[in-house]
Amino acid sequence: MILKPPPGSKISVTTEGSDPVIAVPSGGGGAMRYFVGLFLLFWLGGWFVGFSDVFTRLLTGKANTFLFFWLGGWTLAGIAVVFCLYRIFRPSVPESLRLMLNGVRYDSGVPPFQTSFASMNQKSWTSLFPTRMRVEIDRRQLRTLRLRETEAGNRLTVDAGAQRIDIGKWASEVEREWLYQVLAKRYSLPSEPADAGGRGNPA
Repeated sequence: MILKPPPGSKISVTTEGSDPVIAVPSGGGGAMRYFVGLFLLFWLGGWFVGFSDVFTRLLTGKANTFLFFWLGGWTLAGIAVVFCLYRIFRPSVPESLRLMLNGVRYDSGVPPFQTSFASMNQKSWTSLFPTRMRVEIDRRQLRTLRLRETEAGNRLTVDAGAQRIDIGKWASEVEREWLYQVLAKRYSLPSEPADAGGRGNPA
């Protein structure tokens, strides 16, 4: 089975052993994240100056109780900023699907940090603390594969136990349709009547 992504798609197809592996990139996250990263680097320089000054006062006995507690909070702030810098500059890991004989080995990957000039919103905090999902989806679970139409566009979902997994979250609608057709054909998924919540598998 030859897998050829749609024209202009950034999806790549490789092999591991005899299994095709489909990789769906999550994008670069935008140039704004590097601006935020540089700002935090400069802030960290000021943090180091303040930390050194107060820490020296503590060692020489010239600090009061307030500075002791201030240093604790300042230390936690520095740790948080270092973690943010790690997320901002960490390379993203693409979403991948390894098409094995009896199912799919799914890896949600790690998307890049997403932000904008707007205030930190829910999406930004979600990208700061992403949850990487690795799961094997067997043929029985693949029967729940659906391409669902929503007001925001289509969604490709599959139910693995109690979890509903969004496949191709960073893909375009055309790419999700292609993924749907590839999985349906490879695993001979039964046709389902099309409705408002999903589409049937291709014949």
